[in-house]
Amino acid sequence: MSLPKPYYEDTKAGITIYHADCRDILPLLPDKSVDLVLTSPPYDNLRTYGGYNLNSLELPPLLISKGSGGGYVVWIVGDQVIDGSETGSSFRQALEFLSTGFKLHDTMIYVKDTIPAPQSNRYNQMFEYMFVLSKGKPKTFNAIKVKSKGYKPSASSSKRYPDGHTEKLRYEQGADYRTDGNVWFYNVGFMKSAKESYIFEHPAIFPEALALDHILSWSNLSDIILDPFLGSGTTAYCAKKLGRKCIGIEIEEKYCEIAAKRLSQEVMDLRL
Repeated sequence: MSLPKPYYEDTKAGITIYHADCRDILPLLPDKSVDLVLTSPPYDNLRTYGGYNLNSLELPPLLISKGSGGGYVVWIVGDQVIDGSETGSSFRQALEFLSTGFKLHDTMIYVKDTIPAPQSNRYNQMFEYMFVLSKGKPKTFNAIKVKSKGYKPSASSSKRYPDGHTEKLRYEQGADYRTDGNVWFYNVGFMKSAKESYIFEHPAIFPEALALDHILSWSNLSDIILDPFLGSGTTAYCAKKLGRKCIGIEIEEKYCEIAAKRLSQEVMDLRL
């Protein structure tokens, strides 16, 4: 069975959008053809997404064969509170990836500058998980560097081993920049996550800055990025900005329209 006709295609940039259920498209993609999966799946019942239903636990087995050796999956997800308890869906999904054969390369946190729904009996929910999973030994890491802000690494430090003994380790001092941490902060919300008002017809977009940071970190020029839940097209739009190719799959046609409109406009080239 061959792939269907794309909903949108930019052959020059290598961007393709399919209006379909990702469970139907993923088996048709060539094995080991994807360098990075970057997506935020619909989770729990926080949004209706056109009434479509999907169990995200179905996705890890469909993705394991598509990644190239050393490729990544960045899975951005949170949890709903139901009957006074967080669902734990995020953890179940991460564990399903592990049972499928992925390695949990990093557990990152995405912190928002807004509080969507304050509650009286718990601290305000301001973050989502970003599980970075790898297939085999990771092949790419382009570390984002941040200013040290006056911090100078100590000339020495101690490492403690399981039996309790310690060993002195020495480091070079004086670095002006250091590798960023795994907790990332973003401005989110209307006209902050993106700069065009029509994009917000999608109920849950993630910030362009977040997508750009992950694409820079885990892929290289001309790599192929996959988003099986393309939504408003953020992953494809940012991949195009950075000189990567992208395959996007979206089941809801009105979101395909938003993504296609976004990608049809002139995109500022940010490639390094």
